[in-house]
Amino acid sequence: MPVPTPAMSTKQIVEDLPLPDDVSLRDIAQKIEFLAGVRQGLVEFDNGERIPIEEIERELAEME
Repeated sequence: MPVPTPAMSTKQIVEDLPLPDDVSLRDIAQKIEFLAGVRQGLVEFDNGERIPIEEIERELAEME
């Protein structure tokens, strides 16, 4: 799966998805949602918006 970059348009990202002929709409939606999250994360990272690893570890521990 391609990693979206800020320079890629949304249309380019979707067009570059490697999808089999029998892919379901649900699978396509899940892939797009994942890529949108990655793209948003890259933008936040570039803007200096980071979460300390201790906070992530604490949240993961609470989920168990």
